[in-house]
Amino acid sequence: MNASMSWGDAARALAVDFGARAAQHDRDGSFAHENFAALHEAGLLALAAPRRWGGQGASSAQLAEVIGAIAYGCPATALVLSMQYIQQRQSALPGSPWPEPLARSLVQQAVDGVSLVNALRVEPELGSPARGGLPATVARRDSGGWRLDGRKIYSTGSPILRWMVVWARTDDEPPRVGSFLVRADSPGVRIEETWDHLGLRASGSHDVVLEGVQVPEGHAIGLLPHDTRASSPDAVFHAEMILLLGALYDGIARAARDWLLGFLNERVPTALGAPLASLPRFQEAVGRIEGALLSNRFLLERLASDLDAGVPIPIVDAGLVKNLVMHQATTVVQDAVALTGNHGLSRRNPLERHLRDVLCGRVHTPQEDSVHLSAGRRALQAER
Repeated sequence: MNASMSWGDAARALAVDFGARAAQHDRDGSFAHENFAALHEAGLLALAAPRRWGGQGASSAQLAEVIGAIAYGCPATALVLSMQYIQQRQSALPGSPWPEPLARSLVQQAVDGVSLVNALRVEPELGSPARGGLPATVARRDSGGWRLDGRKIYSTGSPILRWMVVWARTDDEPPRVGSFLVRADSPGVRIEETWDHLGLRASGSHDVVLEGVQVPEGHAIGLLPHDTRASSPDAVFHAEMILLLGALYDGIARAARDWLLGFLNERVPTALGAPLASLPRFQEAVGRIEGALLSNRFLLERLASDLDAGVPIPIVDAGLVKNLVMHQATTVVQDAVALTGNHGLSRRNPLERHLRDVLCGRVHTPQEDSVHLSAGRRALQAER
C-alpha cells in the first residue's frame, strides 16, 4: 500500500478491480482468489488484529470503512474478509479463551501471506446455532489430542481458508462444547462444493466434512459443559460483527444507488426527449433512497464511534441496528429495481446482482424475529 494512502483509500482502489471481475465470479460461482492476493499485498489481511501481535490494530470505524469499500466492488470478497476480521477481534477480546500464542501465530501468518480463518458453526440438522442446541460435530479424545468428525454447512471462504474454527461437542458425559482450531489442509478435511446460492455466489460457502481429523490438545478453545454456557454472546463482539456486516450490505446498497443515478441520467426515452432524471417522480424516489442511505450511515457511524470509545452497547440495541440497516439497504436496492424495470432485472446490468446479494443480509444472526422479540420484552418489562 502507498504510504500516503489510508486503509479506506486502499480498499476503494482495490474495489475498482474487484468490481470489474465480480459479475463473472457471480455468474460462474467461482472464488476470487486473486482478490485476496491483492488484499494481502495491500496489507489488509491483519487489519483487525492488535499491534502487539503484529496486526495493524485498526479501529472499528476503519474496519467498517474497509469492508464497506470492498463490498461496493465485490460483496462476496467483503464477506470473507469480514469473517477474518471478526475472528481476529474475537481472539483478542479481554477474557478470550484463545491461547495467546495460537492467536498471535494466526495473525503473523496473515501478515506473511494469504492466510485466512473463519468459524464453522452451522450444521444440517441444527439450523442457526444462535437458536440453541448441541452441535452434531464430535471431538473424541485421542492419544495426540482430539479426533473430529462432523459436517459443517455454509462455510464461508472454504476454498481459501488456512484455518477453520470448528464448533463441536466432546464425547464426555455430560458433553462439553467449544471450538477446535483445524488446519484446513489436515488429512480428513474435505470440501464438498455445494454452494449454489441466489446471492453472494462467489463466497465459497461450501460444506466442510471432517472425518477423523486429528487436532492437537492445545487447539481446543473454550471448552465448557453445555449446560453452563452463557446464552448471550459477548456484547462487544456482537456489536462489532453487526457493524462489519452492516457496512457490507450498506456497501451493496450504495453500489446499487450509484448505478441507478447513472442510468437515470443517461436514459433518454424518445417520447420524453430528456433524461429520466429530469422527472419529479424519479427525483422524489431517489430522495427516499438518499434518506435511507443517510440513516444507515448515521447508524453505522454511531455504532462504530461507541465501540471505539468503549461505550457499552446492549445486545438488543445492536440487534435493532442490524435489522434497520439490513431493511434499509434491501429497500434501496428493491426501489432501484422498481424504478428501472426490465433494465434492473437484466443480467447485463449489475442491479439484479445487487438485489440477489443484498437479500442475503436477512439471513445473518441475529434474525429479525429474535431481535424484535428481545426488544419488545425489554420495553414491556421496563414498564412493570
